[in-house]
Amino acid sequence: MSQVFLMHTIVSRGMLPKILSFYQETKIAANLVTLGRGTAASEVLDYFGLEASEKAVLFSVVTDSAWQEVKKGLTRRFRIDVPGTGIAFCVPMASVGGRRELEFLTQNQDYRKGEESGLKDTAHEMLVVISNQGYTELVMDAAKKAGAGGGTVIHARGTGMEKAEAFFGISLASEKEMTFIVAKSSQKKAIMESVMREAGMESKAKAIVFSLPVTDTAGLRLVEAEEE
Repeated sequence: MSQVFLMHTIVSRGMLPKILSFYQETKIAANLVTLGRGTAASEVLDYFGLEASEKAVLFSVVTDSAWQEVKKGLTRRFRIDVPGTGIAFCVPMASVGGRRELEFLTQNQDYRKGEESGLKDTAHEMLVVISNQGYTELVMDAAKKAGAGGGTVIHARGTGMEKAEAFFGISLASEKEMTFIVAKSSQKKAIMESVMREAGMESKAKAIVFSLPVTDTAGLRLVEAEEE
């Protein structure tokens, strides 16, 4: 059995081409890239002799075996364990909307179907919807029909999208939007099904949706009280 994770990689933008090349070598084909900026205090940067830098943030779906290989390469080849170089970490995935979608996200990796999450019985989950740019309203309308509240959207650029035709029979645009929606676990299935039905691969949004377990929340009390 394999466990599936959403891997986050944060490195300087100058390292991005090498990191993407390395991930392709290790058979992690589908990646989403967005931009950020480091916020370390100036005294910390001065201590390590570093300068504030623009960051690249990568989101990748990996199996446990792929993560072990990536972790080893990031440490040995890129010295990511050296302060200021970057960081990579994994969050266990709870579920993925659709078998083809899972195969696309884990393409070329050693995946054997089994339990997909190490966290059980969480009260909330975060749904992550990856869609073509410009279709956030379609995604959110579908999610809200099934009881979702608001969402947060970031722009990202996809790599490895050209292989989608082998899985879905269609091509995917590289410009993407990632929508993050926190919802009750009891609502997750209905929301994911609604998104897949109205904004999935058969629509212009070409959305893929998966969920991550959330161990605790703050800020949802009034919303949930109104629902009850």
